Amino acid sequence: MHQSILILNLSAMKSFLTLFLLIIVSCLGIKAQKPILLSEDSLLIGKSRLPGLSVTIPEANYESTLKSWIKDMQSLTKSKVIIENGEMSIFGSRLKEISPNPVNVYSKLIDLDSLLKLVVSIELKKDQYVENTTGEAEYTKTQNYIKEFAKNRYIEVVKDQVDTEEKKLRDVEKELSSLEKEKSRMQKSIQTNNNNILSENENITNQRNELTTVSASLAEQNNLPGNLEADPAQKEKAQLIKDLEKRKKKASNSIESSENKINKANSEIDNATNEIPRIEKMQQVVSEQVAQQEAVYQKFVDKLKKIKSY
Repeated sequence: MHQSILILNLSAMKSFLTLFLLIIVSCLGIKAQKPILLSEDSLLIGKSRLPGLSVTIPEANYESTLKSWIKDMQSLTKSKVIIENGEMSIFGSRLKEISPNPVNVYSKLIDLDSLLKLVVSIELKKDQYVENTTGEAEYTKTQNYIKEFAKNRYIEVVKDQVDTEEKKLRDVEKELSSLEKEKSRMQKSIQTNNNNILSENENITNQRNELTTVSASLAEQNNLPGNLEADPAQKEKAQLIKDLEKRKKKASNSIESSENKINKANSEIDNATNEIPRIEKMQQVVSEQVAQQEAVYQKFVDKLKKIKSY
């Protein structure tokens, strides 16, 4: 029992320290939501500078964002995105959110460390590009399209952050629940052992009474005058003494067994009594960790809500 408690303490403390460090890292790593900035821009494709729009995508991963953008450009068409020196182009892309007709899309995704910048130029017809001066409807639709793309990517990033922090919260709550169960188990162990001690003490009392009775009977039989061994009465006396000796041995063994059980029960009670305060201290520490992680998790949830409102 004592060895199992020691193993529990070591493994529990290691787990608590790991969770505590994760929570501290989360607290330090919380970044407030950043705005998605949309602006007029231009894009250099080869030697030509094309009019276009740019949008920022905070915290997003370059590779996954690039993959998503290419997938969007290639949907509903057999055309493929061509990439040269980081410059992307696709001819005959079907972007119904912008135009009912196929369009040519030129774009570039730029990694600026803490955010990505997507620059897009859309050619509606030969040398006719979406820009503020040529068509307000297409210009507004393009703005909405690339902003929505950026917003969805940002939401994906923060949703992953929320999921990560929620898992940390569930883990630390699980640790707290485990401690509560362990404390309850210790308390039940104390109660059970106390009941067992009462039962074994009662058995000792009964068996000592049995010993007193049997010892008196043995003394009485041994004091009776003996007869010839062939006498049936003598044989009956010998069998009676033999039975009394068995009862005496049985009672003595039962007393010894009860005493051993009481010693073991007292040892388990002592261990559990000493362990409960340690568990309660751990519970206090982990309860604080739960509260801290709940606050961290809520901040990420709030961050996600604000981004969704963009």
